[in-house]
Amino acid sequence: MIALARSKTTVLVCDDHAVFREGVKQVLSSQPDLDVVGEASNGLEAVQMARRLRPEVVLMDIAMPLLRGFDATRRIKRYCPDTRVLIFSIYEDDDMVARCLAAGASGYVLKDTPPLQLIYAIQSVKKGEQYMSPKVLKSVVIRHVQSAAAPITPYDLLSDREREVLIRLAEGESLKEVAEHLHLSVKTVDAHKCNIMGKLQVHNRSELIRYAIRTQLIKA
Repeated sequence: MIALARSKTTVLVCDDHAVFREGVKQVLSSQPDLDVVGEASNGLEAVQMARRLRPEVVLMDIAMPLLRGFDATRRIKRYCPDTRVLIFSIYEDDDMVARCLAAGASGYVLKDTPPLQLIYAIQSVKKGEQYMSPKVLKSVVIRHVQSAAAPITPYDLLSDREREVLIRLAEGESLKEVAEHLHLSVKTVDAHKCNIMGKLQVHNRSELIRYAIRTQLIKA
């Protein structure tokens, strides 16, 4: 009797650092049952590639340009519900973990995780299980996610478009530049900005930038 070859688990690697992506790809490609089918350098690209490639597992960094990892995760799960997202991050913060799990992530692995543990985590989420690094596996986070019926923070009150506008404004783009990049009118972008400031309870652009840095939406 001839044994059938087991199909490989397809993985999309998403991180804004090219050298780090290359290292992760080498680790994963060394495994006979894993197939790295693509890579993305920002959150929007991650969503686009996930929709096009339909990988079984997306390995997602949080600190991604244009669209943060948890927002990219939320969109990927909306468009590709069968794709599992495994967060791969340096952050151990409970709120960050809870935010990612609430967005639909199947697991959370720290970047100092040994290669074999990362591979095990990918295999686990592919099978439909949830995996979390021991350092971030805290009962308070699980309880928080399971009981979360309301938005966790004011940021969760923002729409997807408002989040895009927020990050671009916080990164220094003018209203006109944001409008051009998102194919909107300046008037619409200005309206989004007013809504964002109202929901976040900030009063000027400086406070908006400080909020984005404090909540790790952008890098200082």
